[in-house]
Order: sequence, then C-alpha cells, then structure tokens
Amino acid sequence: MENTKRTVTCGELRKSDVGKKVVLNGWVSRTRNLGGLLFIRLRDRYGITQVMVGDSASDDVKKIAASLKSEYCIAVEGVVNARSDKDINADMATGEIEVEASDIQIFTTSQELPFSIEEVRQKDGTLVVANEDLRLKYRYLDLRREPMQHNIILRSQVAFATREYLTSKGFLEIETPTFIKSTPEGARDYLVPSRVHPGKFYSLPQSPQLYKQLLMVSGFDKYFQIARCYRDEDARGDRQPEFTQIDMEMSFTNREEVLSTTEGMMQYIFKKTLNYELPAKFDRIAWEDAFDWYGSDKPDLRFDMKMQDAAFMADLADFNAFKAGAANAGRDIQRHKRSGLKALVVKNVADKYSRKNIEALEEVAKTYKAKGLAWMKVVSTGSTTDTVQFEGGISKFYVGKEAEICSKLGAEKNDLILFVSDENWQLACTALGAVRKQLGKDLNLYNPNDEFHFAWIIDFPYFAWNEEENHWETEHHMFTLPQKQYWDTLEQDPGAVKGDLYDLVLNGYELASGSMRINDPALQERIFEIVGYSRERAEKAFGFLVQAFKFGAPPHGGIAPGLDRLVMLMCHEESIHEVIAFPKNNLAASPMDSCPSPVDEQQLKDLHITCYDVEKDD
Repeated sequence: MENTKRTVTCGELRKSDVGKKVVLNGWVSRTRNLGGLLFIRLRDRYGITQVMVGDSASDDVKKIAASLKSEYCIAVEGVVNARSDKDINADMATGEIEVEASDIQIFTTSQELPFSIEEVRQKDGTLVVANEDLRLKYRYLDLRREPMQHNIILRSQVAFATREYLTSKGFLEIETPTFIKSTPEGARDYLVPSRVHPGKFYSLPQSPQLYKQLLMVSGFDKYFQIARCYRDEDARGDRQPEFTQIDMEMSFTNREEVLSTTEGMMQYIFKKTLNYELPAKFDRIAWEDAFDWYGSDKPDLRFDMKMQDAAFMADLADFNAFKAGAANAGRDIQRHKRSGLKALVVKNVADKYSRKNIEALEEVAKTYKAKGLAWMKVVSTGSTTDTVQFEGGISKFYVGKEAEICSKLGAEKNDLILFVSDENWQLACTALGAVRKQLGKDLNLYNPNDEFHFAWIIDFPYFAWNEEENHWETEHHMFTLPQKQYWDTLEQDPGAVKGDLYDLVLNGYELASGSMRINDPALQERIFEIVGYSRERAEKAFGFLVQAFKFGAPPHGGIAPGLDRLVMLMCHEESIHEVIAFPKNNLAASPMDSCPSPVDEQQLKDLHITCYDVEKDD
C-alpha cells in the first residue's frame, strides 16, 4: 500500500460513496471467516465500517486478513460497494455499504485483551462490564469502548458550548493560579512543597473563589473559567480528588441576573449537545420548603410525591412515638415552625409491599438516624367512617379515625402511608426524604417526559450551629452576602439569618452552588467575628482579599456548576468516573500509573522533606 493515511473515517461512508476508492485506518473490532469470504469490522471513534476480503483479493491480502485479531491497528485500502438489500444493517450508520479490500497493512498487533471492548449483554439485556479497577488499570482500552467514547465526546461538546454561550454574553475566559495560598475552605487542601522556600507550601485550589472575586475588584465584570479544582476528601460516585467546574462571576449584578444567565447557559448546552429543550425558567424552592416537602436540599423532582405535615396525628391517638415529633421541640423546629412528624402517601402500592419490603425502607430511614418508620395500609375507602379501614403497622391506634386521616393526607384505597417522627424537624425530613428517594428508584416513578428536571434552592440559612465545637459556622463560605434585611441583627440572632445564596439541583444532585458576595470590609469582619475568626487569624488567611475590598470593590456574585457532574447526568451515568478520561478510584489512586507513588530520596532532600515509616509509626 503506497499511502496508508486514511482518506475517510470509519463512520463516514454512505451509499452515495459507492465506487469510490478509499483508505481506512482503525482497530479490528471483530472478524468473521466464511471460507471464501472474510469480514472485518473496522472501528475508530467515528463509527464502524464493514470490510470484506473476497475471492478477487490477492493471496497476500487474504493471508494478512486471516491473521487479524481483535484490536490490531490496521490500514485498509479498497472500493466502496453497496450491500444487497438482505445484507443491509439498519443498526449501523454505514450499514448500506461495505469496503472490498484490495490491500491491508498492519500498523501494530495487540496482546490478548484483559477485558472485552465490544459490548457483551446478558440474556436479561444488562451490559457486562469489567470491574472498575481493571478498567482503570487499562483505561486506554476502556476508553476505546463506545459508551466511554460517547461520554468523553459529549463532555468536549459541553465544554465548547459553554464557551460559546458565555463568550456571546460578554464573559472573558481568564485563568487563575494553580499554586495558591492555603486557606480554610471546608475540605483539606492538597499541598505542594516549595524547593525555593524551604518549609513552605503552595496549595492546589479547592476553587478559584478568592481569585475570581479579585478579578471583580480588578474591573473584569464578567469572568468565567473551566477550572480544575482539588479537594482532599473521601471519594464517592459524584466527586473525586480532582474535578472541573464552570466557574463564573459577575459585577454590578444581582441574584436574578446570575440565575437567569445560568438558566440560559444550561438551555444552550442541552439544545446544542442533546437537542433537548429545557424550560425557560427553572423551579424555585425555598430551602425550608425543599426539606419539608422532599427531605433534601437537592430533591429529585422527576416524580411528584411530596411529604406532608402529620402533626394532627398526635392528637388522634395515644401513640407516644408521634408526640415528640408533633411538639415543635428543639432549636431548629422553633426556628422553622415546622413539625417533626412527617407523612408520605405512596399511591396504589399497598398490595405490592410486604412487611419485608417495608422493613427494607425502614433500614433506609434508620441510616439517616430515624428511630423507625411507622406505616399502615389503606385497604378500603368510602364516604363514611365504616367503609374506611387501615391494615398493618400502627393501624390499631387509629381505629375510628380513618376517614379524617385519609381526608387530610389525600390517601385512597391501596395506598401505603409512611411516617417518621422526631423532635428534630430536619432529621425527620431527611430520613423520610431518603425513603422517598428510594421509592422513586424502586417503583420507577420518574416522569418519562421530564428527563432533566432543574430547580433552584434559595433562601438557605446563613449560619449553622456546630454542636461539637459550640460555635456558629457558615453553611456555605464566609464571603457569602447575608440577605439585607438581616444586616442589623446578625450578631443578635445568627440562626435567623438567610443568605443571598442559591444552589442549582438536577435530578437529585447538587449541580452548582453560588451566592452574592460581600464587598464591604466592615461587613466581612462582622462575619469573621460571628464564626469565631479572630482579626489576626482572618488577616493571616484572607488578608489579601479584605485588603482588596478597601479599594472600591463592586457588588458581585457568581456560581460554579460542576462540569463532571453535569456531563454524568446528561449521560445517565451514576459516577463521574464514567465521564472523566483518567479518573482516580475510590481510594484516590490510579491503578494505571500507580499514583500516588514513592519518589526518589533526592527529590525529597531537594524539598527539605523527611518521610517516616507510617506502618512502623502506627
């Protein structure tokens, strides 16, 4: 073959190309030898083309074709032929054609694969996939799999669409440092020792928070960055040590503009990459309502089932477990004026849920510190008390009260009613909310016409009380602007203060967090004092930012959607590992290149670092 460089990709050819002489490059997906005919499925990231080696091929070409195995990297020269009608593969974009090979050259061979790159499905339709550590050890092979290629390509498209949209709105893409000063931001920092400054360390940024605020002081009123961030915290499905966020900040703005800009960006991204229409405006739910209705500040709204206040139940029977929840006891409940006795009506499932099923739901509730999960089934309903009956669970305590309960909770025949009661309103909500989430998954309650349901959670508490350390701390970060109506009473009643902050949630995940920022040094110092930051400590950690605020800082605010999490949800995956090219595993390690790993003793000496034997020290 004189020229092995491809003239077309493996996903490009169509019936209109019949008769053309082409060169393809790619990997052998599989081969079929039918005696006189040999077929090769040739794959690249653009698709698959069937190559046919027939009687007219030379003996050398037939010999090479017969030697091919999975994942050999080859070049094929040949002519595009139309397939007969009976041989057309409607499942392939190139299914109407095949390339009759006149020459084949092997670039490189392949060892036996550690796992199959081709999709293998069981009889029930589930996909057989190698375990994650094996996939990560051979990630370069895993990335050849069609699902992974789809995910990584979509990620690239989402990043490009983000840049398109924000640039069109006047935003400037500005990079901020990767080596920064270590500041307390919640998680542990990753530290980088300095060779030039012995005993001193850089920190990898948990976010560009302080720098994007400094850019606002600098006069760049619309900033964005697809920013790499680092947090030394335990990994889970939707986070890992290094991640990427779409970081945005605006000056001379307000909450409404930040929210509408973010909505517009999401609408553009989904339309451009998935051709999916999002609503013009996303739902907005106050933090208290989100917990009261759904038991979470990141509710999954693809199904409706709301929790209800069941405080009235405590007065209908002598059932002690409900008394504390209905009593509005505890600091949180006094603050929020909400009952800690919550009910969930699960429609038309009473006949499907056995005691064993309900006990499984109770274990979910107990995971979130609930004392138990009370329940009863509606076995019949009618217009009079005599025809309304409950069955099982706590039903014996409410004989004669069935009609009133059904009326107030909207329960009907064959409904299952679940209750969690606790003197702590938020605990009761969280536990029953976890049950709600599990039911949504178990019963597949998701609205098929509501594939991506966004919502804004607003009016968060600004401060939270740390019981263990006996002091106030901020719910988000210390640079969040308190809502203006609380400025005069910050110190007198921190628990009542709401922040001018907002979270964007999607399908039960927190996708973005943002806020309006403090730009007044005096107000910033008051926040430091409330959370127990001395003037000296605040100066040491954040002095450069507070100093900048003394030179005419504009009002500003922003938000930072997680790119990994966004693409994960767009791909309907459950882990961000599936949308990151080279992720770490759940132990924050890379099986492929064995990092983190020991380094040369001389490197440590250059950095003035001495390592001790951890196992021996323990």
